[in-house]
Amino acid sequence: MAFANAAGGILSIGIEDGQNLPPSEQRIPPNLPDLLRRKLAERTVNITALPNVVTAANGGEYIELTVPRSTAVASTTDGRYYLRVADQSKPVTGDDVLRLASERAALPWETQTSLGVPRSDADASKFHAVVAALRASDRVKSSVKEKTPDELLDHYQMAQGPYLTNLGILCVGQQFRRAQLTTAPVAQFIKYDEHGQKVNKLVWDDHLLNPMELIEAVWQEVPDFKESYELPDGLFRQNVPAFDEVVVRELLVNALVHRPYTQRGDIFLNLHPDRLEVVNPGLLPLGVTPQNVLHTTVRRNEHLARLFHDLRLMEREGSGYDKIFEVLLSQGRPAPELVEGHDRVQVTIRRRILKPEIIDFIAKADDTFQLTQRERIALGLLAQYDALTARELAAQLELPSIEALQPWVKRLLEWRLVQSTGRTQATRYFVDAALLRSHDFIGGTTLKRIEPHRLLALIIEDVGRYPQSKIGDIHKRVGLEIPRSRIRRSVEQLVRDGKLKPEGVRSGTRYSLP
Repeated sequence: MAFANAAGGILSIGIEDGQNLPPSEQRIPPNLPDLLRRKLAERTVNITALPNVVTAANGGEYIELTVPRSTAVASTTDGRYYLRVADQSKPVTGDDVLRLASERAALPWETQTSLGVPRSDADASKFHAVVAALRASDRVKSSVKEKTPDELLDHYQMAQGPYLTNLGILCVGQQFRRAQLTTAPVAQFIKYDEHGQKVNKLVWDDHLLNPMELIEAVWQEVPDFKESYELPDGLFRQNVPAFDEVVVRELLVNALVHRPYTQRGDIFLNLHPDRLEVVNPGLLPLGVTPQNVLHTTVRRNEHLARLFHDLRLMEREGSGYDKIFEVLLSQGRPAPELVEGHDRVQVTIRRRILKPEIIDFIAKADDTFQLTQRERIALGLLAQYDALTARELAAQLELPSIEALQPWVKRLLEWRLVQSTGRTQATRYFVDAALLRSHDFIGGTTLKRIEPHRLLALIIEDVGRYPQSKIGDIHKRVGLEIPRSRIRRSVEQLVRDGKLKPEGVRSGTRYSLP
């Protein structure tokens, strides 16, 4: 039931927890799949269960139970409701049952063709721009890129039969058609002074832009987003943006992709002297709360999310909220603040840099140890505080228990980037103030910790000696202890800078000096 109310799923019955295979001698009684189908039908409403007997590689049998996404709200016959959120099945009670019913329409808003707009009525310039961007994206399969433009409309659910869907009108429709949707997004930027008085306002309410163009327009046309700070960096000074482009774009993507398109309301960007507030109409998707947003993914508009992912505007597996955390904390700023009102969601990001020294500290630590995203978030968070107990740190990271902290801090402790005192819940984690200032990391210099500019120089020298080299060959000669992903990123940077010339495609690409 929980899977049916979410996106569907597959249950493997007959394999123990922690195992990949059933017992080799296990056999499924021939009548069990039919019995399972009948019993589930007797005890549930609006659920389709498709049991299938599978023989594993070791000869043992198990049941693979496929549960498709239900077109209506699924429940038990005695009136209980459940929803699959991440890796847990949670009960749905009270007013959330009504929310579940409203969000579980038999026909999603994206795929409706109620306006009857012919597919030939698409805006030619927008249509060609979307098609060109999809064909240029490395996230789109070759077989999809080979489709005709009309076939791409069908593939991405922007058209069905002779008509454009609501998603198609939103993304490639003409201006007046987009206005007819009534819930097409409108964005307002309002700037306030220190007294709370409006001093500037920009509005994108003419429906001229599709969602992809709206993101670009907001970023380019708001002059305040181009402001930056000058911070001392030894004998030099470095510029740090007042509002990072990655953060602003992620906030806009989230506002556009995760909003309920059955509800009217504008997207507001309220700029105050000390903060930016992004307000979106509607509530968070059912199952997502301000307390679990870092670790929970629920896609409200599946097809729009898929299109944005393939256009490289977002990561489909997540909301991008973890990226916002990472960037803000790495810049010495507070974590974003998420508040859910009765009819809106507000995300606040602070302008002030609490500790400028964190910026260089995180950058140097990342260059030295190649931190994961979780480690950058944890390190940036701890660097802002004198110390956090295990319980406080788990709460800041929205983790269910202190045991869940291990993937976030284990290697940081091993590298002495983070220190700890005490035990269990009384453990206190902190970053030594002297280390934060000096960046004097413990440990000898190895190729794995080589500085970026030295690695780039090594790659150029290697390709100069061995022209027409593949990335795998460069990796072997420069040093296998360096992660291959880092070698690939460095090669891509050199190509962008015009210092390497690629020939070929995909895994067959070879590199030479220009």
